[in-house]
Amino acid sequence: EMSIRNEGKMRNKHKREEEETSYWLSYSDMMAALLLIFILIISFTILQSTSQYEEKQAELVQQQEVIKEQQEQLDKLIGIRKELIEALKEEFDGTDMSINVDEKTGSIALDSSILFDSGQAVLKQSGESLLKKFIPKYIGVLTNKQFKEYVSEIIIEGHTDSEGDYLYNLELSQKRALSVSSYCLNAKSAVLSESKIKGVRDMITANGKSFSNPVLDKDGKEDRNASRRVEFLFRLKDEDMINQMSDVLSE
Repeated sequence: EMSIRNEGKMRNKHKREEEETSYWLSYSDMMAALLLIFILIISFTILQSTSQYEEKQAELVQQQEVIKEQQEQLDKLIGIRKELIEALKEEFDGTDMSINVDEKTGSIALDSSILFDSGQAVLKQSGESLLKKFIPKYIGVLTNKQFKEYVSEIIIEGHTDSEGDYLYNLELSQKRALSVSSYCLNAKSAVLSESKIKGVRDMITANGKSFSNPVLDKDGKEDRNASRRVEFLFRLKDEDMINQMSDVLSE
């Protein structure tokens, strides 16, 4: 009977040991599975981070290439503007027209008193004589093969002094700008050849500015004589974009 009891105890002990072993094996398997899942998650996260890093690096390289191209384009066009301004200065140096070329913008201002009588928009004889000498030289430089492909617009602006009503001066300045541009593009005036007129007529615009952009003296007061003028300006292709690029790249 003691032997039977001992055998029973032994069987129960073995059974518990087997159950405990089975339990620990199941627990180990579960932990191994969880560890494997954890490793897979970490690996996926690392791969995703690496992929995102590589994508960001590629984007950064692409952005740097774009900025480099924009900087090169900006430098080229700034160089073209400088060369064009120098060409205009050389063209008018030594003439009897007393033409001053703005060194920054390349704009040229013609005295309204030579072009028009006070309050009038019809060209005087002296105005026609000046334009006949000025226009061929000015247009000749801008349409030179060295610059032609870069120039998109030739702007003729009328300006008045601040005396009188703004709207009256706006109308007067517009009429004066139109009068000058019409004289330049009219084949009858013989300022330009017909072929030259056809080449530039789509480029020329006439604007009136009233007294919105007066000329100031060194004391900050308006120089009325200088304010009454007709300005010739040129615009390069993509100039607005160039100015924005210049602002961004200088920050």
